Amino acid sequence: MFSTFTARRRLTGVLAGAAIFALAACGGGDTDGGGGAEGDGDGGTSGDTIVVGFSQVGAESGWRAANTKSIQDTLTAENGFDLKFSDAQQKQENQIQAIRSYIAQGVDVIAFSPVVESGWDSVLEEARDAGIPVVLTDRAVDSEDDTLYESFIGSDFVLEGEMAGEWVSENLAAEQLNVVELQGTTGAAPAIDRKTGFESATAGNPNIEIIASQTGNFTRTEGKQVMEGFLQAHDDIDLVFAHNDDMGLGAIEAIEAAGMVPGEDIKIVTIDAVKDGMQALADGKINYIVECNPLLGPDLAEIIKSVIAGEPVEKRIVVEDLAFDQEAAIEALPTREY
Repeated sequence: MFSTFTARRRLTGVLAGAAIFALAACGGGDTDGGGGAEGDGDGGTSGDTIVVGFSQVGAESGWRAANTKSIQDTLTAENGFDLKFSDAQQKQENQIQAIRSYIAQGVDVIAFSPVVESGWDSVLEEARDAGIPVVLTDRAVDSEDDTLYESFIGSDFVLEGEMAGEWVSENLAAEQLNVVELQGTTGAAPAIDRKTGFESATAGNPNIEIIASQTGNFTRTEGKQVMEGFLQAHDDIDLVFAHNDDMGLGAIEAIEAAGMVPGEDIKIVTIDAVKDGMQALADGKINYIVECNPLLGPDLAEIIKSVIAGEPVEKRIVVEDLAFDQEAAIEALPTREY
């Protein structure tokens, strides 16, 4: 069974026993952590309304903004939800505090995108003891106890790194290729997995060498700063591999400030395919982008409905993504949703 509500995306894990229907995306949840539509006052379900506590990583990138909007536009009162939303501002302690707040309020379901992979067992055990199911979105936890959450929906980050690495190896590495890597947030699942995938896909090509690798925390500002440092330390950079578009866009600024032409003097490969990144690809400043679709709101809503109804859901639901070269980006941009 395939998802019917997100363009160019399908679920490769099946929502067992649950029919998938389109949800109208209208309205939005609160962004201050106070809550969405009015519930019954104690955080529990009011009538048929499902109260959801959602803790977001932050607002570090265009991808994250699109992901947040998708969730807020879908988990609305009109669609049968009361969304309580919080922004962790890239801090795990803020997410743990938010989850404990949701437990105290007695919400029906907790969903969150973990800042980092480790350190969640204790608070998730508290949610389980309180009888509140948990759904992971976008990023995984590394707990050995998978009974601590009902389902995890998100892209295959290792595969994304492999797709980027395979393209680089096949298209750019006929001769020596010196690569600098802009990593995502240290300890975050996409940073760990995209690095692993890229290195795995390029390991068989002796022409590819990663000469420097440093975190840019998925932000454009830090991507620019780290790239400036790379340019000062190395005069032989051939390629930037950025774990997301925003860091790649920051690298473009640094390369241009250094008097070079991004996409020509230094090639750039990124992951995400948000609109700004796609525009840079169409303009020739980025050479290749692997997609990571942020529009998880409708899928998350259906998973939550299935969990509340007592229907089984797949433990791991993988979002399948595309990849774009310049021609494909030009074609896709006019109807790009994010």
